[in-house]
Amino acid sequence: MSTFQIHIVEKCKQNDRQAQMQLYKQYCDGMLIVALRFVKDTMEAEDIVQEAFIKAFSRLDQYRAEVSFGAWLKRIVVNRCIDVLKSKKQRLIELEEHHLKVVEANDSDDWLVDDDITIEDVKNAIETLPEKYKYVVMLYLIEGYDHSEISEILNITEVASRTQLSRGKQKLQTLLKKEKHGTRS
Repeated sequence: MSTFQIHIVEKCKQNDRQAQMQLYKQYCDGMLIVALRFVKDTMEAEDIVQEAFIKAFSRLDQYRAEVSFGAWLKRIVVNRCIDVLKSKKQRLIELEEHHLKVVEANDSDDWLVDDDITIEDVKNAIETLPEKYKYVVMLYLIEGYDHSEISEILNITEVASRTQLSRGKQKLQTLLKKEKHGTRS
């Protein structure tokens, strides 16, 4: 993190409104995009971003510059999105531990899609996944979280995260193949 960024955060800790506005302007649009990936409603996403900034500014004393301010704020936004979805009774279906088996991480090139599949095709396919897979796939593939972070965010085990990611990727690949071969409705 740059010394300039650290300086702005320090000013924010002292309730400097200009510094807070500067951080807000720097991260607002990016955080809105993250929120929209989860909640799909612009007004709700804007509310989530506002609440995340309020929470971040009120808890700046907990921020340790181990990660960038943006990464710390993104985690707050993602957690808030998950909370909103849960409160709307869109519960994540958690698999019972005894139904799970450990899935080996296989990040080899055998999980490829055709070159003419666009990012939009992938995003649309992710949207159709069952929720228990969709959020793990989004957090892992799009947001870049690892399994320990996903398990913390979704309150599931790392084993569940790996398993749900593996199954989600399989379903996603099937959806993308169907779309490619024209059998998707």
